[in-house]
Amino acid sequence: MHRRRTALVLTAAIAAAAPLLTACGSEAHPGAAAVVGGQRITVAQLQSRVDEVRRAQRAAVPDDTQYQQVVSSTSSLTRDTLHNMVLDRVLHRAARDKGVTVTPKEIQQMRAELARQAGGGKGLETAWLQKYGIAPARLDDNLRLQLEAQKLAAKLGTDTTRPAFWQALSKASAELRVDLNPRYGAWDVQKSSRVDAKTPWLREVTAQAGQPITT
Repeated sequence: MHRRRTALVLTAAIAAAAPLLTACGSEAHPGAAAVVGGQRITVAQLQSRVDEVRRAQRAAVPDDTQYQQVVSSTSSLTRDTLHNMVLDRVLHRAARDKGVTVTPKEIQQMRAELARQAGGGKGLETAWLQKYGIAPARLDDNLRLQLEAQKLAAKLGTDTTRPAFWQALSKASAELRVDLNPRYGAWDVQKSSRVDAKTPWLREVTAQAGQPITT
């Protein structure tokens, strides 16, 4: 149960990060939504990711009125998607620093177990799209993120809800010198290292029942 509870906490953390944005930032990188480790996440790349989600939402909800309701309920999608993209790189750096790796086989094992719990592969894709704004084409990438989080926490002798885990991400954020375009907020190294237990997504994940995920 504990491993199932922590499996999705990184996705939940994206929602927790939004209220922690500050007004600071840098405009030294024109055309970039963010710069992480000296590498740009361009506005075009970010928009492409957002468009993937919108297309998937549109395909899942063909009714115009219902689709507009979905768009309205996910109005922070662009910012959430950027946080996901940045967090992915930060976590990957933290995991690499500790010698943590994830294999394609482990990703497929997790996907198969989650699909079983969701009533099939399509059900899993729909759940990730509706709950976490993850397009089907990015599902494996997100599962790699979850596995890296689990394995990094295990390496640190903790879990993904504990300060030691988020301190490791804070250290990686500092090393990578994360810089967000001010239009999307700012990446606060210290505050983004915390999980807000009052986040609805985190409560939902914590409350889920079922067998633990095996990897």
